[in-house]
Amino acid sequence: MHDDEIRTALQRHWAASAADEFETEHEIYRADAVLEYPQSGERLRGRKNIQASRTAQPNAKRFTVRRILGSGGLWVSELVLTYDAQPYYVVSVMEFEGVEVVRETQYFGDPFPPGPSRAQWVEPMGDDSEAES
Repeated sequence: MHDDEIRTALQRHWAASAADEFETEHEIYRADAVLEYPQSGERLRGRKNIQASRTAQPNAKRFTVRRILGSGGLWVSELVLTYDAQPYYVVSVMEFEGVEVVRETQYFGDPFPPGPSRAQWVEPMGDDSEAES
C-alpha cells in the first residue's frame, strides 16, 4: 500500500462526491465496508447500501476539501459539506486495507458564532484560509 495511491484515491473520491458521480464516489469502498455516523447513531454495512443511501438523498450537496492527512491504513479528511447552501464542517476518518476503505466514520459540526471572550486573540477565517490537501 502506498500513501500516494491512497491520497489520489481520496482526492478522486471527494471530487466525485461533489459532482454526484455516485459510481466513482463509491469505488473506494470495499464491498463489505462499514460507514458510521456517531451523532445520529447510524451504521451502514456494505458498499451497495452506502451508495444507495447517498443516491437517495434529496439535498443538493457540495464538498470542499480543506485537507487530507494520513498514512498507512488511517486517513482523515477535513471538509466543508454544503447541504442546500448551509455549510457543515465534517471530519471523515477512513480506515484502509490495501487501497480500499473498510471503515469510515463521519463527524459533523454546525457552524456557530464567534465567542466574544476571545475576540482580541483571533482573526476571522474566510474562504482563503490556509487549507491544504
